[in-house]
Amino acid sequence: MSRVARDKQLALHLPSAGTPLRQRIAEAIVREIAAERMQSNDILPSTRSLAVELEVSRTPVVEAYEQLAAAGFVVSRPGSGTRVATGAVEAAAACSVPDPALEGSVPHRERQTNGPRWNLHPEIPDSSLISSEDWRRSWRAAAAASICDGIAGVDAHPELRHSVAARVRRVRGIAARHDDVVIFPRVDAVLRAIVQVADLSGRRVAFEEPGSRRTRVALQQCGALVRPIAVDHDGLDPQHLVATDKAVYCTPAHQFPLGSHMPVTRRAALVAWAEASDNLIVEDDYDSELRFDAAPVPALRGLVGGKDRVAYIGSISRILTPSVPLAWLLAPRALRTEIDAVIRSSSEMACGVTASALSHLFDSGAMTRHVGRATRRYRSRRTAFVASLQTHLSDLGGRGAAVVGIEAGLHVVLRLPDSVDDAKVVEELDERGISVSSLSEHRLSDTGPRGLVCGFARLPEQNAGHVAAVITEVLSGQMQ
Repeated sequence: MSRVARDKQLALHLPSAGTPLRQRIAEAIVREIAAERMQSNDILPSTRSLAVELEVSRTPVVEAYEQLAAAGFVVSRPGSGTRVATGAVEAAAACSVPDPALEGSVPHRERQTNGPRWNLHPEIPDSSLISSEDWRRSWRAAAAASICDGIAGVDAHPELRHSVAARVRRVRGIAARHDDVVIFPRVDAVLRAIVQVADLSGRRVAFEEPGSRRTRVALQQCGALVRPIAVDHDGLDPQHLVATDKAVYCTPAHQFPLGSHMPVTRRAALVAWAEASDNLIVEDDYDSELRFDAAPVPALRGLVGGKDRVAYIGSISRILTPSVPLAWLLAPRALRTEIDAVIRSSSEMACGVTASALSHLFDSGAMTRHVGRATRRYRSRRTAFVASLQTHLSDLGGRGAAVVGIEAGLHVVLRLPDSVDDAKVVEELDERGISVSSLSEHRLSDTGPRGLVCGFARLPEQNAGHVAAVITEVLSGQMQ
């Protein structure tokens, strides 16, 4: 019979056998953290009270807590008990094991009764493509590594900073050193730091239109005044920047969401603008490694003058899994001292065990293998989905709809005539079991291009035809 412990903060489900009791207790606590039933800084029950609740001796509970502390999930301090560590929720979500209370009840897909049948949102990769062997090996290595509690601020996570510097040198052509790299728990934490150290609150930040809604909202919440600049087939045009713009945010390698890449001439002009105006470029390199039909394009940070003017943001959440949201920043060196102060004064610290696991993924070659494997699979899924869309659109006679932005990334855009209400199309598709986003969601202004942003990362080739048929059927009704 399985044991259940209940506390105002903790409810553990332990399988009756299979692994040592200390391991089962530790895994059950990790599941609680992953499910966000326990948050950073929450206090765990004392080892004595948990042992009483589970009706076990205190020894395996103490050993479980020690194991969790060694892995970086919890922090124990004399007099204040054992607390969930900062960043532990993200780390636990990335490596947690299934809940035994749910196994064998109903199939996984049947438990997800509230969501759409096909989630085609553009920012979600297929986490099943990750090698389970590489994944487990990296997390085991991270759990066994010593925790560097004494290092904080911009100098924290030295192993991952070395790994990131090596990767951006090799993959993105950026002449980076490890002390150029700063690790953050999430991209929005990077944005908050940039707004603060560059004094952008209350000042204009030029922003791609359409552009990432999530990023736009994050900047606005920090006090930045976002000014939209319409993009064209080459992305953002530096000629549209004005004297009141104190910074510009862009995705030059793969413009989100329309999918264009900025040519070298515009890149050089953008850096020249930043130098002449003493302003900052925020370069989001969110999925530059996933390219299918085009050669890699250089990062703005790697151009002449870029090192002093470009704040380069990178992450692997769209390449690997959103469960590992760690992000990194390569900022102008003049901002390093202020960034250090911001990090030390905030509670937003990247999880050490997650950073260690990611470093191992990079250094072992597992990330390179994953990108190669995932790119091949995504190319196949993209080809099937685009071909199906084009076939069904042809049956409709086109009617002003076209598939664009197919060269890279995890999504394509189905451009629609201006007469079509893309938000209404999204609502109807959701009712039909297909979840996508609209271009309208990613615009700040009321006018602009209409269309659907369709992710294909988790759409198997054999289902592409059905999904495309439903999309075009809904469009047919809207375009009459």
